[in-house]
Amino acid sequence: MKRALISHEARPQWVEVIEGGASLRLPSGERLAAANAAWLPPVEPGATVFALGLNYADHSAELGFKKQDAPLTFLKGFNTFVGHDGVSPRPKDADQMHPECELVAVIGKEARRVSQADALDYVGGYTIANDYAIREYLENFYRPNLRVKNRDATTPLGPWIVDAAEIGDPHALQMRTTVNGAEVQHGSTADMIFSIPFLVEYFSSFMTLMPGDLILTGTPHGVHFVQDGDEVVCEIEKVGRLVNHVRLEP
Repeated sequence: MKRALISHEARPQWVEVIEGGASLRLPSGERLAAANAAWLPPVEPGATVFALGLNYADHSAELGFKKQDAPLTFLKGFNTFVGHDGVSPRPKDADQMHPECELVAVIGKEARRVSQADALDYVGGYTIANDYAIREYLENFYRPNLRVKNRDATTPLGPWIVDAAEIGDPHALQMRTTVNGAEVQHGSTADMIFSIPFLVEYFSSFMTLMPGDLILTGTPHGVHFVQDGDEVVCEIEKVGRLVNHVRLEP
């Protein structure tokens, strides 16, 4: 099953995605064409959102960093997210903004001190993030810093959450990013340095994970700087296709 969050009748509503993504079933049973939906990022206010930096060996090498001994983790605020087919602003004083396609694990039930062996039982589903980076704003090794990864509407999320049972092995998925139809990233979730079970064990060892919390698991190699008017598409096998539009910041 796939579920999405949309704005309908001036309020957010969780809906079921049906007919291969062509239609949405509202809680009332009414159907809505997906092409007519006002997509919201599928995350609830109050969710804890973790994100990983340099979690793919090829991307770390591309940027000149050695493999990490421990996860490089940061938190993201709710303001950073924008829904499928939404707009992300490119700052006027930055020319080095690039997309980062990421598999997102969605916690399905309360998790505290979970072992790696049991960790995937606590993942309820998966979605896609495009966690844009703006390289001019990176300050030092303790990256990514607040200015890079918590800017308004610079993390498209969605379009929906797919139940974990439909995905199977989350570490065997192809992923790619295109800008105006040209491929700029291609990789596999098999290349994560720290796996999803490791991350669930790691985070739950010192804090309780709650249903709806998100873990953005990092991005593969490929750096391409976007321009005003670009259409960016992040695709992950079995999960879906997340579209975003770049506009110069007013």
